[in-house]
Amino acid sequence: MAAFGSVFMPKMALATFENNQWSEASIVAADSIQLHPGAHVLHYSSTCFEGLKAFRHEDGSVHVFRMDQNVKRLAQSSRLLSLPELDEAAVSKMILDVVAEYAEDVPTPPGSMYIRPTHIGTEAAIGKAAAPTATSMLYVLLSPVGDYFTGGAKALRLLLEETGMRCAPHMGMVKSGANYASALGPIFQAQESVQADQILFCPNGDVQETGAANFLLIDGNEIITKGLDTCFLHGVTRSSILTLAKDLGMTISERDITVDELLERAAKPEVEAVLSGTAAVLTSVGTFIHNGKDYTVGNGEPGPIAQKLRQALNDIQWGKAEDKNNWLTKVV
Repeated sequence: MAAFGSVFMPKMALATFENNQWSEASIVAADSIQLHPGAHVLHYSSTCFEGLKAFRHEDGSVHVFRMDQNVKRLAQSSRLLSLPELDEAAVSKMILDVVAEYAEDVPTPPGSMYIRPTHIGTEAAIGKAAAPTATSMLYVLLSPVGDYFTGGAKALRLLLEETGMRCAPHMGMVKSGANYASALGPIFQAQESVQADQILFCPNGDVQETGAANFLLIDGNEIITKGLDTCFLHGVTRSSILTLAKDLGMTISERDITVDELLERAAKPEVEAVLSGTAAVLTSVGTFIHNGKDYTVGNGEPGPIAQKLRQALNDIQWGKAEDKNNWLTKVV
């Protein structure tokens, strides 16, 4: 099977910003982008993106999950990167139009259609290292996908990194390619040196997020996760899981948590740790690696609460449970 996110639909939605206005969006060939080699994005990383999914229900209908939240976050990222202002309604229409174009190609569960709206600065101006781009391009790519972690239900190994950071603190809530690039070196080193699957960045002992997912600790009936601030991404899946957990009567504690507390709680047999994200959904962590030592989380296997929450989320996405929060937008 092809690697996650490596197969694309042949067409995408595209709009451009020039002369202080957005063009009408159109459906074009996915390989039709042309960029000047001096484009702002290629030199100064004026780029942000989103990841969301469309799901096929048993009756054949197709629904996009929490599109409003992803579009809102894309607009926020664009503002924080000084990219041209987005029209959220227009972006939503682009997403729905291109998904409708390929509605028949949306996989059945557990597969889905991954949707990648991307906003990039296109002005050819290498003198603008300290100035925003005057022109930009917004496009929406589609990729039919299965599970992000090919290992399936295997619990992950996380290296607790207390010295480095995933990205600059004021950039954490921006979903920008540069943030992912800055985390690649440490993650690759952790994979090579201690066979970690990911790094949990904990600068000065403050537990934050991994290179590509939010982190949650489940201790009995309580979920502990860092409170929202500018230093890490405000995940839509994180928000959804917390809402579902609250509906199930669980206690939600959004607060700072230290590495010391994390390791102390991890020793308890009932404790579970999970990563949340659009791609990863909800993936269990079985081992923390800290100062050269392995610490088993709970019993080291995917836990029952994580599986219950993941199933509750999937059931809504797949149309098997009531969508009480109006998270789904019907395409066809």
